[in-house]
Amino acid sequence: MIKNNVNKFAIVYRLVDLVVIQLVLLLIITSYHHAVFGENYLLIALLCSMCFMLSAESFALYRSWRAGFFRQIAFYTFISCVIAASLVMAYLFFTKTGTQFSRITLGLWFVGTYASLIGWRFAFALFLKRIRAAGRNTRSVAIIGLGDIGEQLIHEIEKNPSTGYRIQAVFDDRSVERVNPSVSQHLQGSIKEGVERAKQNEFEVVYVALPMKAEERIQEILYLLGDTTATVHLVPNLFVYCLMSASMSHVGEMQTISVFDNPMQGSSAALKRAEDILISLMVLSVIAIPMLLISIAIKVTSPGPIIFKQDRYGLGGRKIKVWKFRSMTVTDNGANVVQAKKGDARITPVGAFLRKTSLDELPQFINVLKGDMSVVGPRPHAVSHNESYRKQVSYYMLRHKVKPGITGWAQVNGWRGETDTVEKMEMRVEYDLDYIKNWSLWMDFKIVLWTFYKGFVGKNVY
Repeated sequence: MIKNNVNKFAIVYRLVDLVVIQLVLLLIITSYHHAVFGENYLLIALLCSMCFMLSAESFALYRSWRAGFFRQIAFYTFISCVIAASLVMAYLFFTKTGTQFSRITLGLWFVGTYASLIGWRFAFALFLKRIRAAGRNTRSVAIIGLGDIGEQLIHEIEKNPSTGYRIQAVFDDRSVERVNPSVSQHLQGSIKEGVERAKQNEFEVVYVALPMKAEERIQEILYLLGDTTATVHLVPNLFVYCLMSASMSHVGEMQTISVFDNPMQGSSAALKRAEDILISLMVLSVIAIPMLLISIAIKVTSPGPIIFKQDRYGLGGRKIKVWKFRSMTVTDNGANVVQAKKGDARITPVGAFLRKTSLDELPQFINVLKGDMSVVGPRPHAVSHNESYRKQVSYYMLRHKVKPGITGWAQVNGWRGETDTVEKMEMRVEYDLDYIKNWSLWMDFKIVLWTFYKGFVGKNVY
């Protein structure tokens, strides 16, 4: 089974969280004289604890974060707190018991709980960073293979000392003269010598960083390392990086591994859909009046429909109707759709402003509510463009393994607007596939923030 790194102290972290949730409520009630800690508060404290724990488990909050980022911990803690608080409020609403509780007490509890959960995690992270800098709670590391993969691994370990990983030695069958001078100081012998030293318990962690094409050699090394007590990791090369949401499966007794798959399945799909509904409802409630004014402006200044519905490919390559405010005098939706260019005579004066500011895409939040699109995802292209580029850009159609989005990873990295060359489309697809392979709620959160921070305009938008 492929799973996250196990945290040896995860049970302690869970117990600390449980204590924090209960203790914060008790402290607030003790200091706030309008409430008494009775059976009713005990019940919702247990309910909140259970909901938080289930949410935290689904986000793998209790896995090992030795090589992770604290901002991700803070984000998933926040999401888990929001889910737990929402479920508690739903319970009070549907059981009609909300009048038994002080709203100020509950509000302070929810805010205080999040602050406390983040606070103890931040303090503990600082503690770990300090003791690792002092040489404690570290892991001695050996790397087998000093090619491109091994070099990259060395740089990442040296760049992130807070992980506690310390490179003790690197082994490769090449001589010092044949390896990169920037990492040659780590080379201490051949691969055979590295295996023998691992058998002497000199290393706690061994990374095998050989290219996957050396399958027989890797199998031999892993077999020999099976005679050690070291934790052994196999570092994937570009072949494995091409896997999208890889997972193990089987047909009868034969195991298989998915190569191209949708990362948003099961609970992930439910969370993604909940995110889309929540964000789209919030946005639509804000832009309802601006959309009405835009509709009037389009109708008054140019004959034709207000909304332009164009065929695009959606999830799984199925055709969907994508809504946009009409910005041109014509509505191309056939086999040959000509992409808008600078100074395009078809664009109306109002349409030019809408396209430059991306306001023409506001109706797509209705597509999101319908379930055809997502707030974040690869931007959908006209069907004729899809059929053209799939023949020119490798892995192009894999962008349709997820729902298309209003904004995306490629767009916030500067690849939005006109794609008048194959090279531009290749870069957009590269970012789209990177999004699919690394999707998480945290990544969606970053993209939404960057979209607002960087604005909706672009130099290649016409």
